[in-house]
Formats: sequence, C-alpha cells, structure tokens
Amino acid sequence: MKQQGSGPVPIAFVLSSCHAGGTERQMIELLRRLNPARWQVHVACIHASGEWLSRVSEAAVSIREFPFPAFSHPQVITQALEFIRWCREREIAVVHSVDLHANIFALPAAAAAGVPVRIANRRELMPDRTRAQIVAQRAAYQFAHKIVANCRAAADRLRLERVSAGRIAMVPNGVDRSAFATARPGRPLRRVSVVANLHPRKGHDILIDAAPEVLRHFPDATFDIVGDGPERANLQARAKAQGVGAAFTFAGHDENVAQRLHDADIFVLPSHTEAFPNAVLEAMCAGLPIIASGVGGLLELVDDGRTGLLVPPGDPRALAHGVCRLMTDRALGERLGKTASHEVQRYSFNRMTSSFEQLYLTELNRRGAALGHAHALAS
Repeated sequence: MKQQGSGPVPIAFVLSSCHAGGTERQMIELLRRLNPARWQVHVACIHASGEWLSRVSEAAVSIREFPFPAFSHPQVITQALEFIRWCREREIAVVHSVDLHANIFALPAAAAAGVPVRIANRRELMPDRTRAQIVAQRAAYQFAHKIVANCRAAADRLRLERVSAGRIAMVPNGVDRSAFATARPGRPLRRVSVVANLHPRKGHDILIDAAPEVLRHFPDATFDIVGDGPERANLQARAKAQGVGAAFTFAGHDENVAQRLHDADIFVLPSHTEAFPNAVLEAMCAGLPIIASGVGGLLELVDDGRTGLLVPPGDPRALAHGVCRLMTDRALGERLGKTASHEVQRYSFNRMTSSFEQLYLTELNRRGAALGHAHALAS
C-alpha cells in the first residue's frame, strides 16, 4: 500500500447486511459517531439491503456491495478480488468486519490488499452455527490483528477456540439513555414485553409456555412480542394452541422501541443463549424490572435480585414464577428497575465509540500506519 494522505484515516466497516439486529445497531451507531475530522468512513456490504441502509448512507463516504449467494459459490472469489481492489483504490487503513459472514469474507481479502489494521468482531456465542462456519471464522481470525468481544462470555468463547489472549479486546455494547423515559404511573405490573428478533434462540416459546400459569394467577396480564423473524407463524400457532393467543400481541418490527418499553411494566428475555443484548440495556434505561435467562453475557449484565431476576434457560415454570413474583410485588419491581436504570449509566455509545477509536489508533501506531494522518488524528 502506498503512503497514506494527510487527511482523515480511511476506515471500512464490512457488514453482511443492514437489516435490523443487535450487531447491526451497535456497529451502525459506531460508524455514525466516529469523528469525521479523524475518520473517513466507507462501508462494504455483502448485501446492501435492510431497514437501516439509509442510516448507513447518511454517515458513510461510500457504500459498496459485494454480493454472493454462499461461500461455496464461485462468485465469492470474484467479489473478494473486487474487495481487494476497492480497499487499495481507497487506501483503506483499517478494516473492521462486524459479524461472522463479514469476518470470513473480509479479513483474508483485507490482508491480501495490504490493509495495515484488521479488526474482527465476536458478538455472539454461536451455539446454532455449523461446524463449518465456526472453522471458517476461526481461520479468518488468523488475518485479524484484534478480535473484539462485547462481553466476557464471548471473550471466553474465543479463548476456547484457541485465539490467544493478546489478540482479544473487549468493548461492551453502548446505549443512548436519553432516548428512554423512566417515569410511568404507579399501575399494577401486568404488561410483559419482549423485544427480540423472532428466532429460536431467543426463547419466545418459553414465554408462551409460561403464560398459562401467569394468566391463572393474573388473568389481566398481557404479553407484547416486539420484533419479527422466521418464527412468527410458529409462535402465533403455539400461543393459540396453549389457549393464550388473546393475551399475546405480535407487534412486528418497530423502530420506536423506547415507546414500547415505556408502555411496558416488565421486560422478559428468555433466551437460550446471549452475548450482550441491546434489548436488556434498553430495558434498563427504561427503568423496567427485568427477568432474563442466566446465560452468557446476561450473567454479566443482570445482577440477580439487584438489577433484575435471572431464571434457568428453557424453564417455563421458573419464568412464570419470576413474572408472578413481580406482578405480586410491585415494590420489588420498582426497586429492580430503579437500580437497573442507575447501573446502565456505565454503558454509553460515547464510551463505546471512544474505546473503538483508541483501539484503532493503538493498532495504527503499532504498525506505523498513523504517521501520514498525524494532523487528523490529533484533532
């Protein structure tokens, strides 16, 4: 790569798509918040589609699609060569790949392009990934200088996959507390909300199976399912089969999550696996009492009995007991929500952005790639 210019550092984020999701939200907020005097943001998408594509367009100097149907398809080689050319033409100094497919595609190609700094993400624990995907990503990590985990559970998983500790960094997710209101009337706690994509690992089925017991004690309880995904029809059918369909609302995708949480009384996330979910951070900002599965990063985020309640994953009876406990004891719910609202102050997008910027700068300096941008980086 030829000597960089004296302007902002060209950095490329590589996403699989811009569809709504936790990883996408975090990375889009990051690239939108980077200082444009320091960083010239480019975006590469395997598929340039999704509800949040316009948000990316507003922040990026350029967006380029590198589409291919599958890693087994010959088109992936063509697109990798195009990505190499694209990086060289723009003199990209940092490539940050943000999810599994982006890691596998972009990291080896960025190395071939001579990109000085290559950053990977690990934002999931991947129990539902195939062995081939896990092996491919592990191979791609060999081309990264740092792999960033968003929680200790994800970092531990990297170590289990034999990634050396020196190549692992940890930057927790951020959240914008100002977007969420915590004041709500002193009403009974009856409205349960879940905000999550409708995917099997999120455990919506566990909540549906818990609902009959909750409704037996609290017939006026309701359940709002906010999010969309491949399990919607199955979950609606399950609620009907359990005889609780009338108590459930399937709201679909909703950009106004803050209002949904303001209207809720209890937040539930019965996931089978989680890293560091945005939805729980947002529920904490909204001052809601939280009931979540005791798995992965949720063990770091929710302090059982202090900022929320933890229940065993896959256990409808335990979940029903937790919900009924809060519906019975409003003072407990208010205390948990207030403490959670205070604790979440440690997580912010500003803190997250600053951590990533420092990581980029450290790696650029380590490789002597920041010299041509000293003026911009000092701003």
